[in-house]
Amino acid sequence: MADVTIYHNPRCSTSRAAMDAAAEAGVEVDTVQYLKEPLDEAGLRTLLSQLEDPATDLVRRDAHFKELGLTDADVADADQVVHVLVEHPKLMQRPVLVKGGRAIIGRPKDRVPEFLAG
Repeated sequence: MADVTIYHNPRCSTSRAAMDAAAEAGVEVDTVQYLKEPLDEAGLRTLLSQLEDPATDLVRRDAHFKELGLTDADVADADQVVHVLVEHPKLMQRPVLVKGGRAIIGRPKDRVPEFLAG
């Protein structure tokens, strides 16, 4: 069993940097390409229960977010975050690292090595 699970988007440089940091640290990784294998409601709730960051931070506020007509008020609590991410997995922040029942969003990149070492 791997030491860390990384919810990864290979097209994202920050996500690739997290994968590189894990390799450099010699950490065994389970990689979940969440766009190919989106989390369902139960999976998202589990992830949110482990997340050390605010639930709302799991949602990317990018051009797609704006195109969908979403606002911060639409993702203000965990239930709203789950609903939005089940419908629009592309909006999930990346990378997300899970280790020992704890999870963080790997942004900024300098959070990743400390989390992997802990």
